[in-house]
Amino acid sequence: MTEHRIDGRRVVITGATSGIGKAAALELARRGAALTIICRNPGKGRDTVAEIERAVPGASADLVDADLADLERVRRAAEELRDRHRSIDVLIDNAGIHATAPRMANGFDHMLAVNYLGPFLLTSLLLDELAAAAPARVIVVASEAHRLAGRLDPERFEDLSDYRLLGSFRAYGRTKLLDILFAAELARRLAGTGVTANCLCPGTVATGLYGQLPILRTIAPALARTPLVRSAEQGARMTVRLASEPSLANVSGRYFTSTPGLGLLPPVRARRDADLGRRIWERTAELVGLAT
Repeated sequence: MTEHRIDGRRVVITGATSGIGKAAALELARRGAALTIICRNPGKGRDTVAEIERAVPGASADLVDADLADLERVRRAAEELRDRHRSIDVLIDNAGIHATAPRMANGFDHMLAVNYLGPFLLTSLLLDELAAAAPARVIVVASEAHRLAGRLDPERFEDLSDYRLLGSFRAYGRTKLLDILFAAELARRLAGTGVTANCLCPGTVATGLYGQLPILRTIAPALARTPLVRSAEQGARMTVRLASEPSLANVSGRYFTSTPGLGLLPPVRARRDADLGRRIWERTAELVGLAT
């Protein structure tokens, strides 16, 4: 992978205290990025900053405390970011979970809030800072699991409901399809501003997200030694590419996959439905308390 420098550019990344997010943060620090890590555990955040500073002498990194499942904390984090940084060059919505049972967080399904509602709100609140840095980039980490989502009802998409047996995979896939539709609609709305929005699948990685599933946590170390599952560093490559590659500066509204072979498959119908993306955007804005 060609190393493109991004010296001094402000990169804000969620979910960077482990897995793909940490690997991406480390690599972007090596390329000169000024990092801001948004995390819900300040202790892990400080440990991550210390690790980055040890690995990359002279690296610049700061922390913002926010749990993406708590929309009020997301608002406070956005305000703190605006106070600290007048412009943001790259925003990476990386944090995500795969829950195996339903749980509510401030009135919403917890997985939906972490994977979709929180990132939607955070990104929306930072659009002025991104525009101030134009050309700037928004990168949303999605998943090929979106192909399992089934039909999305724009009036009831927040009800993931079914976590039985393999239902959690479908629920997770729905949150990731929402992420893809969000990035596509964001790209349409940002056309002409100098801010791009793209999303990606990092491939199946044997850390973090899938480690939340008991069966996969048991077999992940063995899978990581096969071509079927990637390391965190391999999984981070597409995120780093979208954040740094000059040839992608004007590319917007695209979905990039790192899963071998799946890039040859046609997109699911929902991804081709711009009206669905618009309706879901408007419904999401209502849910998180934003004017459309």
